[in-house]
Amino acid sequence: MGTGFTDRFWESPDGLKLHFRDYAGPADRAPVLCMHGLTRNARDFAALAQHLAGGRRVIVPEMRGRGESEYARDTATYTPATYVADVEALLAQEGIGRFVAVGTSLGGLMTMLLAAAGPGRIAGAVLNDIGPEVEAGGLARIGEYVGQPRNFPTWMHAARALEDVHGAAHPGFATEDWIAMAKRGMAVQPNGRIAFDYDMGIAEPFQGGEGGAPPDLWPAFEALRTAPLLVVRGALSDLFSEATAQAMVARHGDAELVTVPGVGHAPLLDEPEALAAIDRLLARAA
Repeated sequence: MGTGFTDRFWESPDGLKLHFRDYAGPADRAPVLCMHGLTRNARDFAALAQHLAGGRRVIVPEMRGRGESEYARDTATYTPATYVADVEALLAQEGIGRFVAVGTSLGGLMTMLLAAAGPGRIAGAVLNDIGPEVEAGGLARIGEYVGQPRNFPTWMHAARALEDVHGAAHPGFATEDWIAMAKRGMAVQPNGRIAFDYDMGIAEPFQGGEGGAPPDLWPAFEALRTAPLLVVRGALSDLFSEATAQAMVARHGDAELVTVPGVGHAPLLDEPEALAAIDRLLARAA
């Protein structure tokens, strides 16, 4: 099992310097492209990437405005369509014509849009707690915290703040789990305070209705029917309903649904159920 990665960069169509983690793997197998959620970054996929590295090349891009990627000059570009255009530039730079897509939340929306733009290049797909339909209550909850510029003096303070907001989604988390989540999603600032590792400007299109899901994603979802699909759902999710998940599996024809118990939006993909299911998918993905 490989554990290391190389920090690399690519340029967006509008000239931003964007960052990705590159975990080495064989050149004769389709690489795995992991795409994170709205306020997240490449660190979210560390455990999964380390699990897969060696058997597959794993590429984990950070979307504009997150992590080590440059912030957008125009906050109106913080939309799924722009993120997809950015990823297309990365795929072109790396000469990747076929890949397995793993998308959490926003990353899952991007997966469907990438499939719609070129279904034949998707060797397999994982949609993590996201589908062509999302629940209004879950979107409203995200809208309550995205773009709030809070900062904290210690990791313990940051962890407690995360638990206040996300405790219902991870009721089994211990203190060390919340600290680990804080360290994935936050960073120490030059002034020594700890703050979220994303541009607060991503909230502007989201709050205006432009940064979330396009109005009808079922046609894009249908484009995934050319490859095996894994649908992962958190049993406690308020964003992705059981009914939508079941409808996706019924429509697809070559899909597996795995529900992670005791977790809301979104599973971390380091849970045993999720890892085993991803291994099964990759065994089927050419």
